[in-house]
Amino acid sequence: MANGQAVGYVRVSTVDQNTERQLDGIALDRVFTDKASGKDMDRPQLRAVLEYVRDGDTLYVHSLDRLARNAEDLLRIVRELSERGVTVEFVKNKMTFRGSTTDPVARLMLVMLAGFAAFERDLIRERQREGIAIAKANGVYRGRKRALTLDEAAQLREMANAGMPKAELARTYGIARETVYQYLK
Repeated sequence: MANGQAVGYVRVSTVDQNTERQLDGIALDRVFTDKASGKDMDRPQLRAVLEYVRDGDTLYVHSLDRLARNAEDLLRIVRELSERGVTVEFVKNKMTFRGSTTDPVARLMLVMLAGFAAFERDLIRERQREGIAIAKANGVYRGRKRALTLDEAAQLREMANAGMPKAELARTYGIARETVYQYLK
């Protein structure tokens, strides 16, 4: 990292999780933090850090699964950053990727660990589905609580039919625009 910046990317899955243990003790010039699932690339700070880093920079990430849970995404991100001259260092995994100088064994480990991360995510989803099915069968699980009461939903439909914009309806009821569309179906 002789001439570049030390940039950190931190991710936790939920808003109430703590980011402090990640990259603790590493001197960083800039840190990008997402509080979102790693299941896909739809994370604003991930996009920002990928645009920000330049040739000579080092991107520090706590572990492989913090960057991506999807093996294809992880491998693509590391490959594209390496091709741009950005060093990618996974602190917990003790793995560093630097363009064409990356050790073939490290590359193999990346592929294997990315596969394990994807496998773990699939197992989590499978257990979640099984748990929900059991809870439904026992009458315990009833799904998510409705955002609006029946009266509020009827009012929302009336206001929409009267021409009120969907975004304004969402603000009025404190719900997402997509939720407005669901109530209008």
